[in-house]
Amino acid sequence: MSLPTVLAVALAVAAGFIVWQRIRLLRLRLHIDATALELERLQRSCALLAPTGVVERLFVDGPDAIAEHKVFTAMFTDLVGYTALAERLDPAALAGVLNGYFELVSDSVVEYRGRVATFLGDGILIFFGVLEPNPWQCNDAVDAALAIRAALVRYNAELELKGLQRIAVGIGIHRGPGLAGLIGSRERREYTVVGPTLNLAARVQSLTREHRQDILLTEAVRAELDPQFKLSAMPAAAVKGITEPVVTYAVLEGRHEALKDVAMKS
Repeated sequence: MSLPTVLAVALAVAAGFIVWQRIRLLRLRLHIDATALELERLQRSCALLAPTGVVERLFVDGPDAIAEHKVFTAMFTDLVGYTALAERLDPAALAGVLNGYFELVSDSVVEYRGRVATFLGDGILIFFGVLEPNPWQCNDAVDAALAIRAALVRYNAELELKGLQRIAVGIGIHRGPGLAGLIGSRERREYTVVGPTLNLAARVQSLTREHRQDILLTEAVRAELDPQFKLSAMPAAAVKGITEPVVTYAVLEGRHEALKDVAMKS
């Protein structure tokens, strides 16, 4: 075989190798891009069950490493008279009312650095100060509750224009310790908080009907609260699972309303 022929064969082999490498790199790049898209899709799906920061830790440390003891503020909201409402409305109308209620609560909570943990029928579990340290979590929780109160006034006006019945909400707030993490079975876990703090917040919410108030909070919350909030002490009441009667406080006005009242009087 002549030298020119050998060189031609060598060049052809080299060219073929370069083409093969380029095809291999292209396939590898396509695989990486597809994997990145799948990871992004998985992270978006996980974000429905856990906050973004928790999802990132989940991929790095695993689910069991995320569990932490926290001191946080829990809020329960519940529709008043939901059973009667459900009996009067057809499914489509009921779903519309519920979705509007869930939306206004969620928007109010997010505005004040809270997180909706889960929907429990017509009730909503919310927490503050879990995802990151927040020394103002009690203020944020009460501000969010007042925002819900204000948003509900606007929402009820919309319902009346549609010929639908007004709705009312009871809100209970308590502060205390809990275990935060991905809780659940092998098939399904969600990021939430468990512990007696949630139980008492739920019991306080149930007292809103007894005391005829829409927002009630415990002494643990009041002790951490900005004194400019205007509160009214309620009579101590027995609640299920708690040995001593529980003293609660109704939220009458927020800090901004109280400052306006002072300014008008001065």
